[in-house]
Amino acid sequence: MMDKTFDPAAVEARVSAAWEEGEAFRAGRPERAGAEPFSIVIPPPNVTGSLHMGHALNNTIQDILVRFERMRGKDVLWQPGTDHAGIATQMVVERRLMETQQPGRRELGREEFLRRVWAWKEESGGTIIGQLKRLGASCDWSRERFTMDEGLSRAVLKTFVDLHAQGLIYRDKRLVNWDPKFQTAISDLEVQQIEVKGHLWHFDYPVVDEAGTPTGAIITVATTRPETMLGDTAVAVHPDDERYRDLVGKRLRLPLVNRLIPIVADAYSDPEKGTGAVKITPAHDFNDFEVGRRTGCRPINVLDAEARIQIAGNADFLDGAEPEEAALALDGLDRFEARKAVVALMEERGLLRLVEPNTHAVPHGDRSGVVIEPYLTDQWYVNVKPLAERALQAVRDGQTRFVPDNYEKIFFQWLENIEPWCVSRQLWWGHQIPVWYDAEGGIFVAESEAEALAQAKAKHGTEVALTRDPDVLDTWFSSALWPFSTLGWPDKTPELARFYPTNTLVTGKDIIFFWVARMMMMGLHLTDQAPFETVYLHTLVRDEKGAKMSKSKGNVVDPVDLIDRFGADALRFTLAALAAPGRDIKLGPQRVEGYRNFATKLWNAARFAEMNGCELKADFRPEAVRETLNAWALTEAAKAVAEVAQGITVYRFNDAAAAAYRFVWNVFCDWYLELAKPVLQGEGVDPAARAETQATIAFLIDQIAKLLHPFMPFLTEELWAIKGQVLPTPRGLLALESWPELSAYTNKQAEEEIGWLVDLISEVRSARSETNVPAGAQVPLVLVGADAGVRARVERWSETLTRLARLSEIGFADAAPKNAVQLLVRGSVAALPLEGIVDLAAEVARLKKEAGKARAEIGKIDGKLGNADFLARAPEEVVDEQRERRDAEAARLVKIEEALVRLSEA
Repeated sequence: MMDKTFDPAAVEARVSAAWEEGEAFRAGRPERAGAEPFSIVIPPPNVTGSLHMGHALNNTIQDILVRFERMRGKDVLWQPGTDHAGIATQMVVERRLMETQQPGRRELGREEFLRRVWAWKEESGGTIIGQLKRLGASCDWSRERFTMDEGLSRAVLKTFVDLHAQGLIYRDKRLVNWDPKFQTAISDLEVQQIEVKGHLWHFDYPVVDEAGTPTGAIITVATTRPETMLGDTAVAVHPDDERYRDLVGKRLRLPLVNRLIPIVADAYSDPEKGTGAVKITPAHDFNDFEVGRRTGCRPINVLDAEARIQIAGNADFLDGAEPEEAALALDGLDRFEARKAVVALMEERGLLRLVEPNTHAVPHGDRSGVVIEPYLTDQWYVNVKPLAERALQAVRDGQTRFVPDNYEKIFFQWLENIEPWCVSRQLWWGHQIPVWYDAEGGIFVAESEAEALAQAKAKHGTEVALTRDPDVLDTWFSSALWPFSTLGWPDKTPELARFYPTNTLVTGKDIIFFWVARMMMMGLHLTDQAPFETVYLHTLVRDEKGAKMSKSKGNVVDPVDLIDRFGADALRFTLAALAAPGRDIKLGPQRVEGYRNFATKLWNAARFAEMNGCELKADFRPEAVRETLNAWALTEAAKAVAEVAQGITVYRFNDAAAAAYRFVWNVFCDWYLELAKPVLQGEGVDPAARAETQATIAFLIDQIAKLLHPFMPFLTEELWAIKGQVLPTPRGLLALESWPELSAYTNKQAEEEIGWLVDLISEVRSARSETNVPAGAQVPLVLVGADAGVRARVERWSETLTRLARLSEIGFADAAPKNAVQLLVRGSVAALPLEGIVDLAAEVARLKKEAGKARAEIGKIDGKLGNADFLARAPEEVVDEQRERRDAEAARLVKIEEALVRLSEA
């Protein structure tokens, strides 16, 4: 006997254990040796991480795909694993050392610190894997990988060495995003732009003649970062700006520093913005760096690694000039203290022309929280331009496609303008760069120290001491190899031959550049094959009001909490149902609760079936049913199976979920079981008809379990096990069962008859609601001009029609009665005479008033949405809310107008 209620917590633990015991998710099962392979690699979550809503969406979509393909008979590999997440993990361990009052990283030394990180990883690094299992992720957990596993590390070393040998990896002094707290370069992805209320300071720079004497002319520049003026090496004006044309080529004396700097012409300067002249500080601004390269103005670094002013011992700073003592006194000041001091000094000298309030975006480290500096330093770079060309061509040729396809344009724009990739990080946790230096600065790149020493000996003719580069590689470098390094590359393993290239990559749209593009480039360059056929990019999960989730806002929805409250199946189905291509998901507990109710509805339907003797029959054949109602239900099931399969296949998971929901809730539970009650429970029913109906219901519950399994694996696996207990021979796990095969089953006559019945009852109910017929009132129904076929249907289903549509009687007429609402149902005309039941005139007046209100509200919203200022200033979630309100009002207006049409015909 089924439990009265479905208990997700108890069922999920039991089902998970059964999957694990049966090795349900293992790739390369013997019985599938000849099957078509299907593979997906998981976007490896950070080893420091815990499940957030983005993970929940991403892994739900992947799991729907792999469970679906597994049921379609393919040999499925969903490759799991985690990323070492260099800066994030190092930060966690350093913070832990501080909180436990232990020596810090530098006091411990590199070797001991890394031992502590590995210990922490073994102790706490598996949290997210356990949470993914709770979600129901059907990865081949026996193949779990880590980006710093021995095999993956070997792949990283080989790649670096080979790319260097090919001239694609090199060392260069360029600007990077520098985190002064962690004292490392970081990627663009780790930089968060934050709006800050600051100031714009306008400084006067005096123009000098050939001898360096002031001419009396000045150029005014504006800056948000006065401290960087100490490193100015030019002022740029637009070549077409008439105001400065005669000054181009002349020089200025940089205040405080007294360095002579040129006035250069460059299109970067905007004549319409500010004074039209901009200070150029190549060592402290990415745009200025490019201007400096174009105009020959060298960079002068005036900050150290901790973002303090660096003057002492800085020969570049002096450049033959004699700075004021006040400028030299800035040495060692923090950048923000130096900012105040520079402004004060400029004001004292009468060179501060204007101070304006200014709100602008300032880059911050997403983990350190400090302001990021553009910083000039020696780093290792990959020349990705030639690699990008191959990736672009692979997409143009159709080797890899994007879903939705509009992301191709974004992919093209970025790769066509790609810059060298800085791959070195000044951290200890990660893949240490395989480069060694001799005492003269000679570079030796090798996969091992022994190889590097051999290279050095060959160069010097004797053994020499080498020092290894202390830096590690950007985490994205190892992640770029993930689709093939996890399968054993660079060795030619059987797994690599069978499962690479992979079929589909599912990931967030926000890492299309940082991960997707790099996997494409590395995959094509190192394996000569694009790493995946399809890239499905999903959107963001926002809170129920459409705001981006963040800890600071306090609006983060924890997926583990939702699983605890409503079960993993409810969360998964919610995410699938809301995953419309290109649209962010608005998620709140109420939505998940709604789909928990869906699970409850199915459970209750299965219990109803059990209580009414609906048991599986081993010899049941759907094509042999004789009862019209059963044939209709099977036809609808076949339609739903096709729609769900089509939705999953084309990555429209919301459509697939909607088709499954519609069949299970509306067709099966609300209509089929309701229409079947008289057969199951009535007296004097033909025993053969009852037995067939019981067997059909049991069969359809099995098909529903299969249909819903990719979305709701725990509930369906439990139902499968319970319902299979009556069979003469035990059956295996639903996870390894075949996808429903009902494509050959269709019964047009049954669909026409029961479909007509369902539509008629639905239309009557809708008309009653729209025209305000009291809920308890029974109304007559008249079939107008009914032919013999319609009359026969009415006769067969009159009791059902009367009961479900709350009718007082059913009659026939050649013309519609007076004051009757007319309904068109599949070519048949039906009428509801409402005289004496509803005040038709009053109802028309009420509906017209409601229509007026709806139109007014739509007009009000259109006014907002048509206001460019509103669209520019309002938060994205507010604009979205207005659009949704408009859609809701428009839909309401359509229903009102339909009701008015019906009443006007009455």
